[in-house]
Amino acid sequence: MDIKIDVKHLNLFYAEKQALHDVSISLQSHQTTALIGPSGCGKSSFLRCLNRMNDIIPSARCEGQVILDGEDIYARSVDVVEVRTRVGMVFQKPNPFPRSIFENVAYGPRIHGLFKSKADLNDIVEGSLTRAALFNEVKDRLHQPATRLSGGQQQRLCIARAIAVNPEVILMDEPCSALDPIATAKVEELIDDLREKFTIVIVTHNLQQAARVSQKTAFFHSGYLVEEGETGALFTTPQDERTQGYITGRYG
Repeated sequence: MDIKIDVKHLNLFYAEKQALHDVSISLQSHQTTALIGPSGCGKSSFLRCLNRMNDIIPSARCEGQVILDGEDIYARSVDVVEVRTRVGMVFQKPNPFPRSIFENVAYGPRIHGLFKSKADLNDIVEGSLTRAALFNEVKDRLHQPATRLSGGQQQRLCIARAIAVNPEVILMDEPCSALDPIATAKVEELIDDLREKFTIVIVTHNLQQAARVSQKTAFFHSGYLVEEGETGALFTTPQDERTQGYITGRYG
């Protein structure tokens, strides 16, 4: 299987505090990798290293390599905007723009000039909403405010917005934590469908969710990557007692 992102000896600092210690992991193409671990263990910090979102924190400093298709995204010659186009992100709380449903999805393609005509743009918006399993629910109100959608619909809209610029990787930071069980099930189903086209990395505090949606799981503890492997194996026969303790609910 192809390696999409190869992380080598990654260290992350916020001022003097070290948040990640010597993390190395390979993320496979067209797989969903779940990042699990107790609160404050570094999983979200690690996720944000994968598209340089930590750059916006003045005190953050990264060492090591994050290699996307053979190129280190932290190399000086790399365009950060291009990195974030190729590696999209969906956040914990749905954050639609205060615009129409259509304009939320059209935003990225407009900025990056990804269409030649109005018909092109319509196709991109419809295609992205369809891939996010939302089009049939909103097709008669595309020009109404996105903020009128339910929480679960807003999160799927944010996923449609992320995929409208045709990224290669989608990062998801606890995308279901603000959603009810029915909306969560729809997003999980969607993650499974999207994996055919994208590489997905998801942070989740919900172990059942990690087991359901991912092919590979990585367990973080106190800023260290303790172990990673095929999801079924990691949940049934973890190699490290800290992983065992977390999975069986002894702490976390």
